[in-house]
Parts: sequence; structure tokens; C-alpha cells
Amino acid sequence: MANHSVAVAFYISGHGYGHASRQIEIINALARLRPDIGIFLRTAVARALLNRTIVPPFEVDDRPCDTGVVQIDSLHLDPAASIAHAERFSRTLDARADVEAAMLKAHGVVLAIVDAPPLGCAAAARAGIPSYVVSNFTWDWIYEGYPEYVAGAPALIPTIQAAYRQADGAWRLPMHGGFDTFSAPAPVDVPFVARHATRTRDETRARVRLALDRKLALPSFGGYGLPGLDLHRLDLGDEWDIVHDATEAAIYEAGLRYEDLVAAVDVVVTKPGYGIISECIANDTAILYTPRGRFVEYDVLVREMPRFLQCACIDQASLLAGRWRTALEAAITAPPPREKPRTDGADVIADMIASIVASA
Repeated sequence: MANHSVAVAFYISGHGYGHASRQIEIINALARLRPDIGIFLRTAVARALLNRTIVPPFEVDDRPCDTGVVQIDSLHLDPAASIAHAERFSRTLDARADVEAAMLKAHGVVLAIVDAPPLGCAAAARAGIPSYVVSNFTWDWIYEGYPEYVAGAPALIPTIQAAYRQADGAWRLPMHGGFDTFSAPAPVDVPFVARHATRTRDETRARVRLALDRKLALPSFGGYGLPGLDLHRLDLGDEWDIVHDATEAAIYEAGLRYEDLVAAVDVVVTKPGYGIISECIANDTAILYTPRGRFVEYDVLVREMPRFLQCACIDQASLLAGRWRTALEAAITAPPPREKPRTDGADVIADMIASIVASA
């Protein structure tokens, strides 16, 4: 890469924003520690998100490096299509890895961080460089949650696991599942990777003209959206306001970041996902969550959330009908979290990356 003698590659799943948001925090932490290291991204995540949030210069190849799951919208997925797409991709994984390996060498990459496309592990092995999976789940574990569909794709799980076994290890985030493939060496547990607000609640509210004296809820349904949700017919009463899309756009114009908005509200209304949960933990914001369909990670997140933040559940019918007020109050009056976990995982992982690069 131009002006850099060595580079680190980040293979980031294009499924949702959670994988990207945490890896971006790691990238920014690494740049503070070692600004001389080049950054090469392999991800299909929207370029606008990368440009808006990554601090150091970077190069990106935006071809898909995995297939994730097929989302109909933020709350509904298609398991049959998800397995079918993953199976087709896995058939060509070896050939893809050969092409990737040549590309890694051409970019001077000495280490691959994988969240969590198996292709990254296979490509790094072919390129003769180490790779580490940095995630809270693995795709074999996710796909095993659909046994009736996996039965028709018998090579899918073994292909994914064979690729993961080529990694040099796994750095496992909290609220995790899977990782049975990583037994020698065993996964290394690291703290939450989370984005922290840099502005106070009142400063953020003032900059984007939100009321300082009212309770505020932020709907957050990622890149897939929720077409059936009408934010103009919510039963919020006199004490609550809602953050609309226009306000979200305004935060960047005001020199703020999304995590500043998360810290400025009382409750985030969302589906359970690692990214938004970790940000609410880091910024002491409650969550009102709704079921997200059949996705094995959901059970883990719902089980773990009360340990770390105030939260409550709203059923999808009430969510879409706009019956929010009672549930919002339940979220902010929920029992306080039993634990205050570390949320400096980005710095911890950046240190680990820098140590490996230094010895490369």
C-alpha cells in the first residue's frame, strides 16, 4: 500500500452494521497506536459508513466476502435463502481464497483480522500470514440454527469450519456463541468493543435541537429498516419525544457521531444486536427491544443484556401499532445492571494487533 511498508487486512461481514462498527473502532484505535500501518478492508459494507467513521486512510475491496443471512427487513429473515446463498458461496471458497491470497500479498498485508467471514482465514493461510477471528459469533454456529435447511447443504458447515481452523486463534467478544472450532489454542476473551460518546447529553441535544427537558427515544433498526413502522402515530404522551430520521442525518452535519445521539437519549428502540447493545452499555442508555425472528444469537443477547444495562421487551404487534409508552417506561424503570463491564476492547485488540505486526 502507498506510503506504508506493511498493512493489516480486515475481513468484515456485510451483514448489518454491528460487525463494521466494532471493527471501525479497532481500526481507529490501531491508527492512534501505529499510524504507519496501512489499512486494507475487504467488506461489502456501505462505503458511506466507512468514509464517515474511519479516521486513517484506507483501501477497500467491496466485493462480498461472505453471505451472512438474507434479511427481509430488520426483524425478519429468510433462512432457506440464507443457507442457499451460503452454500453457493462455500462451493467456491477454495478458488476465492487463492485469489484473495494474491491480493493480500500485493497489498503488503502481514495480518488478517476476521469478523467473521471464513474466507479471510483461508486466504491468510494461503498467503502465509496469520489471521485471528474477532467476533462474538461464528457463521457455522449461526447456520447450524437452521438444521432443516443445512441438511440439504451437507458440505456447508464442514467447509466453514475447515476455513476457521486455518486461523491462528480467536479473540472472543462478550455475549458470544459458537467458537467450538477454536480449541487449540482456546479463544481469548476480550472486553466489549464499543463506541463512546464524546459530547454530553445536553450538548448533543442542543446541537440538533432536541428538547432538554423531555424523555427521548431513538428508533434504531440498522441498514434494513422497518417499513411497517410509522413514527408519526406513536402513543408517546406528553413526556416523550422521538428521534426522527432527519435528526439522525443532522448529527453528522453538526460534527457529532451516532454514539453521541445514543448517549443523548433515554431509550434506544431496536432489535437485539451486538453493535447497538454495546453502545448502550458504554453510554448508559436503556434498550427497548423487540424479537428479531429466528436467529440463534438472539437468545444469547436477550439472556445476557440484563447483566449490563436496563432493558425491556416490546412485542412486534405493539411496536408496529405504535403502543410504545408503557414499554418505554418499563425500560427506564427496569432493575439497574448487575455489572459494569469494560468497554475498552478496541484498545485491547489494537495492542494485540500491534504486537503481532511488530514481530512480523
